[in-house]
Amino acid sequence: MVNLDTIMFGNSGRDYLVAFAIFAGAYLLLYLFKFIIIKRLEALARRTKTDIDDLLIEMFARIKWPFYMIISTYIAARSLTAHPFVNKALQYLLLIGVIFYAVRAIQGIIGYITKKAIIRKQEADKEYDSTAIELLSKITQGVLWVFAIIMLLSNLGYNVSALLAGVGIGGIAIAFALQNILSDIFSSFSIYFDKPFKKGDFIIIGPDMGVVERVGIKSTRIQSLEGQELVVPNKELTNIRINNYKRMKKRRIAFTIGVAYETSNAKLKKIPGIIGKIITAQEKVAMDRVHFKKFGDSSLLFEIVYFLDSSDYKIHMDTQHNINLSIKQAFEKEKIEFAYPTQKVFVSR
Repeated sequence: MVNLDTIMFGNSGRDYLVAFAIFAGAYLLLYLFKFIIIKRLEALARRTKTDIDDLLIEMFARIKWPFYMIISTYIAARSLTAHPFVNKALQYLLLIGVIFYAVRAIQGIIGYITKKAIIRKQEADKEYDSTAIELLSKITQGVLWVFAIIMLLSNLGYNVSALLAGVGIGGIAIAFALQNILSDIFSSFSIYFDKPFKKGDFIIIGPDMGVVERVGIKSTRIQSLEGQELVVPNKELTNIRINNYKRMKKRRIAFTIGVAYETSNAKLKKIPGIIGKIITAQEKVAMDRVHFKKFGDSSLLFEIVYFLDSSDYKIHMDTQHNINLSIKQAFEKEKIEFAYPTQKVFVSR
């Protein structure tokens, strides 16, 4: 027969039996919480319209069995006389578990807020690029883990002040080494918040032009008119003048044509009316003016200006194409000759 009064490691058999009963009871309660209460709350949450309750249930569902065992063991060990090292070890294990799952819970909240923000932005703009806000979310979660580790080390008895000083010096050294990369990353935030352009915009930067395909963390990718992909560092895009044609509500087009000097005055007077009639017949076009501008070296120059109610470059070129064909056809009908460059050569004898 087992003697429950036998002392082992400072505790009797009866003490160990009570501790085991406490462990089993605590573990059973946590089991019921995990598999009965949480499951029922999940079924209830599916019937609600809000998804906040889903988030809360997901936080509890992420807690795994090892943590429940640590809690049960810690509670049971409180009834025993244990070695200080054992008590400290259990306290540290419990602290690590609490901090770990607390950070996971906050991460879930940050992810939830980020997801909602992206959905709201995409509902307002289908071409919205979520790269920057996702990066900001990841940085925030990374900083959260840093603070959690510092808090844990502080509770474990480490000198956090000295550690922070060392991290600060190391951070400065890393910042100097990665200053170009960090500059591009901060420039991506500048582009995100200032919004000089977005995905789908047609922009011109220096000698290059094209449609913005993606605004990334370090660079922006642009599909050029020739078909190749341009990869431009974000830092460069914040230090250069950008022409964004997608923001242009309407386009002003000015062009000139030259007719021969032999054209009669009667035909010259007809030209503004002919061209004006052609332009006003085009879709999305508002006529501005047609003027006999000046006497050129080899032609009489007319300047034509109109406004196109579209920023689309293809529509602009299609419209100009139709105008040019119609002008040539009308001039042939009126026997008005276009001028072409001529040069007189004088030969001395």
